[in-house]
Amino acid sequence: MKTIFVVDDSDTNLSMAEAALEDLYRVMTMPSAAKMFSLLEKVIPDMILLDIEMPDMDGFCALRKLKTIGLWSNIPVMFLTGRNDSDIEVQGFELGAVDFVTKPFSESVLVNRIKTHLDIDEIIRERTSQLYRLQNSIISVLANLVESRDKTTGGHIERTSSYIKILITEMKKHGVYASEMSNWDTEKTISSARMHDLGKISISDMIVNKPGKLTEEEFEIMKTHAREGERIIDEIIAQTGEGEFLRNARLFAGCHHERWDGKGYPHKYKGEEIPLQGRIMAVVDAYDALVSKRPYKKTFTHEQAVDFISQDSGTNYDPKIVDVFVMENEQFKHVTEKSRTKI
Repeated sequence: MKTIFVVDDSDTNLSMAEAALEDLYRVMTMPSAAKMFSLLEKVIPDMILLDIEMPDMDGFCALRKLKTIGLWSNIPVMFLTGRNDSDIEVQGFELGAVDFVTKPFSESVLVNRIKTHLDIDEIIRERTSQLYRLQNSIISVLANLVESRDKTTGGHIERTSSYIKILITEMKKHGVYASEMSNWDTEKTISSARMHDLGKISISDMIVNKPGKLTEEEFEIMKTHAREGERIIDEIIAQTGEGEFLRNARLFAGCHHERWDGKGYPHKYKGEEIPLQGRIMAVVDAYDALVSKRPYKKTFTHEQAVDFISQDSGTNYDPKIVDVFVMENEQFKHVTEKSRTKI
């Protein structure tokens, strides 16, 4: 059963709305926006019926606040109002309201309006889910295509995806950059990170698969994969429009070789100038390179990799992210060992 919040400072209006909807929905009534925000910490409704004229915080202010918080920003909000004023409606729609119902309301009108918007919302969610599945499939094909060219990094995409999920989850849990990540969809972020080496598609096989250490000239060519990744994703954005997924993918691709001390590439960003996506990927990418076999290096143990990354905290890597990595390093070890059993 879908949940409807009804927020109104009039007990009469709350009772009328509850009586009209209780047989069809789980109805939760509250007399103020403050009460609504308190309850939102525990329950996410399918729709909010929101009175406009309330003391302390009116409906417009409440809607503005809802739209700034990721978990709540997509909840459809229908305004309840006793005023038939086109200016109010214009303002409400501009803020993101889906509809208006005039008080005193007819039960049938209220029910039909809610049903219409919830049905539309269900269709949109299903279409969005279909698009996301298609997007994921395309990204997997692209990421696997890039990885299939690189004979030296087998399983890198899958392992780094697992490491990133661990790191983002634990960073949020420990309150490290939690506010910066509050609007992130974790699954979409992980998926977009799969494109971090997309730019390697433009690098010669002779360099990508060289059975030994790269020359200085070859390394300079290899370094261009970060900018190439940005360029390719910029082309996709130009043709399809910028969204959260592509925005994240671009940052992972272009910034995962930046260094905390500003000596990385390609932008030479320093400290928190480096987008958070790049700082996270830098730790994950380095760990996987250390514990994996490469033509130019031996395989280091998990413990050695953790020690190397710890030593480079504050030079190569964001110290706060390294602290979380060290605290949760056993989870990384588990992924590494599990990956090796598949080989």
